[in-house]
Amino acid sequence: MRVAVLSDVHANLVALESVLATLERERPDEVWSLGDVVGYGPRPNECCNEVSARASISLAGNHDLGILGSIDLEDFSEDAAASASWTRSVLSTAARDYLEQLEPSGARAGAQLFHASPRDAVWDYVLSGEAIIAAFQLTTAPLVLVGHSHVPLAVLEVEGALDGGVAAEGTEIDLARGRWLLNPGSVGQPRDGDPRAAYLLLDLDRGRGWFRRVDYSIAATQAEIRERGLPDALAERLARGV
Repeated sequence: MRVAVLSDVHANLVALESVLATLERERPDEVWSLGDVVGYGPRPNECCNEVSARASISLAGNHDLGILGSIDLEDFSEDAAASASWTRSVLSTAARDYLEQLEPSGARAGAQLFHASPRDAVWDYVLSGEAIIAAFQLTTAPLVLVGHSHVPLAVLEVEGALDGGVAAEGTEIDLARGRWLLNPGSVGQPRDGDPRAAYLLLDLDRGRGWFRRVDYSIAATQAEIRERGLPDALAERLARGV
């Protein structure tokens, strides 16, 4: 089975459509979404429609939950809270219904999925060595998938030894080597210095995985952010991938 893993779309429809166009050629059997379909970006309803129509498993992210009112916006940065408040004002009934059915963690055969991490599926960032070790200790599946940090990550565990880190575009992994902790990176707001939309392609039958990047019109999304009166910093950061 071939699986495309997406995360942190953040209402960036232009980026999402570019990834989905690539997936039309890749033809994965399933799409898995690790959450934060909305927040920050200008097209929340359209992104919910696209992801809900394609994903066989979808998780809730902290922004999704904040916009629903399940968590307090006081826990968000000023720009994130402003975006969340705007998103609440424009969110369609269909998009809300989709988001309300989601949970921040899930599972598939041989895989455990979390928006953030196994120790806190909503808020914890898996970036430090401590967080990576904890993620392996708190799970048993050979494949652990996380999002939230917007940084693509591939870490291998073999008999307690760890190897890996940030996964650049084109990184290929051998799933048969041991247990893997993988973050596909962000579709809509990458933070690893590469502004291109990110996703992960897995071939579970062959035991291989590939980290992919896709160009999209950053200027188009920036224009949409500004047209809606969202914080300008949310537009500026897209060009720098931070």
